Amino acid sequence: GSPAVPSQRPSCYKRALKEHSCHTIPEGQENLRHVDEGLQDHFWEGKGCEVICYCNLNELLCCPKDIFFGPKISFVIPCNSR
Repeated sequence: GSPAVPSQRPSCYKRALKEHSCHTIPEGQENLRHVDEGLQDHFWEGKGCEVICYCNLNELLCCPKDIFFGPKISFVIPCNSR
């Protein structure tokens, strides 16, 4: 067999919001952007549209979008890379 090499694909991780809660994250702050008005508490992380974070109280759960939504649904999520 081949040697077990950890995949380079990032998995999910949690991130604490220091002085903000889900509803007080300023747009563009913390490297986050709202995904869509209809998806409350969901944010793109970083400049692209590969990682989605879900905010719960004052903590973010961030995952690659195809892990988060699944490949079929993540295909139709609008990307607002401003």
